[in-house]
Amino acid sequence: QVQLVESGGGLVQPGGSLRLSCAASGIGLDYSAVAWFRQAPGKEREGVACISPSNDNTNYAASVEGRFTIARDNAKNTAFLQMNSVKPGDTAVYYCATADFCRPSPESYDYWGQGTQVTVSS
Repeated sequence: QVQLVESGGGLVQPGGSLRLSCAASGIGLDYSAVAWFRQAPGKEREGVACISPSNDNTNYAASVEGRFTIARDNAKNTAFLQMNSVKPGDTAVYYCATADFCRPSPESYDYWGQGTQVTVSS
């Protein structure tokens, strides 16, 4: 049984940092594309970042480019999203998901975590 468990969310002030984790079981993240999506109230789920299998190529949404970094630790079977210089607009529930390849559409992803809330506010 595949399970993805996110952690690390919380309340952070604008300009601060947060690191989200996505711990996987039942699936090897080193053979999967791992993506982070987010969904704010009343908005559609949007892709934030993705890391490809094998070559670890990464891509980011324009809104987070240069501020967020996606990475994975194969030994721990865990993926991460380092969030720096956060803004109120980053407030959302953040989800990790896996697929064969990085794709923009959430429907292309096979497995999802339960989500972790990130709130950026002073």
